[in-house]
Amino acid sequence: MKKIYSLLICVILVSSCSLDREPETTLSDPKFWKSEADLRGACNRLYIDLPGFLTGRGHDLRSEELIGTTPDPISSGSRGIPEKSADWTDPYNKIGVCNNIIIKGETAPIAETAKNRWIAEARFFRAFHYFDLVKKYGDVPLILKVFISTSDPDIKKERDSRETVIQQCYEDLEFACEWLPEIDALSDVSNWGRVSRSAALAMITRIGLYEGTYIKYHNLQEGDSRSHLKKAIDAAETMIYTEKKHSLYPNYQNLFYFEGEGRQNKENVFVKIYGPNGASNAIVYHNQSSTKATQVSLTRQIIDNYLYTDGLPRTKSAHYIVDVKHDDVFVNRDPRMRMTIFAYKEVAFKGAEYRPFDQVNHSGKGYPIKKGYMNSEFNTNGQETVDKMIIRYAEVLLSYAEALYEYNGEISDTKLNETVNLIRKRSGFDAELSNQFVSANQLDMLEEIRRERIVEFIDEDMHYDDIIRWKTAEKLLPQALLGILFNPDESTKTDKELNYQFTDENGYYKGVKLYDQPNIYVGEDISGRSFNPERDYLYPVPSYEISTSGGNIKQNPKWNN
Repeated sequence: MKKIYSLLICVILVSSCSLDREPETTLSDPKFWKSEADLRGACNRLYIDLPGFLTGRGHDLRSEELIGTTPDPISSGSRGIPEKSADWTDPYNKIGVCNNIIIKGETAPIAETAKNRWIAEARFFRAFHYFDLVKKYGDVPLILKVFISTSDPDIKKERDSRETVIQQCYEDLEFACEWLPEIDALSDVSNWGRVSRSAALAMITRIGLYEGTYIKYHNLQEGDSRSHLKKAIDAAETMIYTEKKHSLYPNYQNLFYFEGEGRQNKENVFVKIYGPNGASNAIVYHNQSSTKATQVSLTRQIIDNYLYTDGLPRTKSAHYIVDVKHDDVFVNRDPRMRMTIFAYKEVAFKGAEYRPFDQVNHSGKGYPIKKGYMNSEFNTNGQETVDKMIIRYAEVLLSYAEALYEYNGEISDTKLNETVNLIRKRSGFDAELSNQFVSANQLDMLEEIRRERIVEFIDEDMHYDDIIRWKTAEKLLPQALLGILFNPDESTKTDKELNYQFTDENGYYKGVKLYDQPNIYVGEDISGRSFNPERDYLYPVPSYEISTSGGNIKQNPKWNN
């Protein structure tokens, strides 16, 4: 907990500049908190460390969605207990800044309305970061004050229950809903990117769905699953049916390009601002494909979630064919697939054509990610200038559909049309999900709603959290990670150069049945992957945090065994 103390006595960075620039001025604490400009400047600090493009990609490497150059220690089950970890200290450092603003902001000699507007920003971010901690560690110390002495006993505070922390998140977000501006009031250049009432409602929806399903499927004794799901439903309905500030952007592919930036895109709910001239740009890879830049690519098992044009999965569709060529995977599929994955010889990186296993262009082991790639931008040398969507309206719609089904055990066709089918139609996918269709084809409605979420948000930093709350990680993560189809006429490498690392004619590799097709590259063998369901749904608490708490903080279950 020393990290918390060291942060909370720090100098506050302040500025009245817009969000695409870092704060320009530093003022010591005693000189501060005198005006609304001071509170706004303090809140600017909260936006700098929002998750960006690379953050998300790293998060979903923890799942079976992505495959990188080396095994991810979380995905493969090989991680140990760290001495220290940014997963613990970084959120607490950010929470410390929030607490300082909340407490010191109360003393500002300004109108109550103005004061609460900026305190609401800090409370939004405090909830945002506490939710991040709960997802990873479960129970965590709930710190709502500024430490002014190392003798304060709360520096060594024990962990509070996840239910207690989540209830505080709701309290903070409800305050934010009351005092934050509507998103339409933030559409100008100087305010775009600041959190709004919409962002607070969407965060309640996100947290309510996560916690409601986590409690249900992990059979937790504390907390009521239905009350959390009701929170998610109510917040989503306020956005969808009452306030109506948001809608889907009409073009799925352009959603991730310059065309999808700003308030003119009503799908944006909460974004991280980047700018070519500001300090908030980043050396990331929007001007390259994810695969070309980092050799991170999509696994075969994740792209198998794309439905066929008859609305059926590959295990049931009459359109399914065994792949012989790379582009066979696109035949009669959901149009979002072609918008997400590069086709064979499609122009990819700096004018080069995509070809499988091309090490010159770092094409990776799996299916190359096209989503968000702009070939016209390759001359910017990695300077990110496109906003990162942290929450978009499609998430609210699909979270609403899932929460409704989890809460009621059913969902009407009307609600499906207003959520799942609306999202499908946006991308030109006309196959509709309905109760009759599910019944006639012996499908599972919940599985189909979940599938829609997987497909819509591929490479958007959501899948790992989903398989954790659904409690399906124990089934998915111990499996081999499968990559791209090997076709010698298309590949830049021979089978020998690739160590014959493919499924055989019966789908076997090293004597284990991995798939129902031959020539699928085995990116990570099943023998190197594991998942302990009694341990791995939570992160291990860093040993430093346990030792410096005097033993008040306990390790998560099974991590000491």
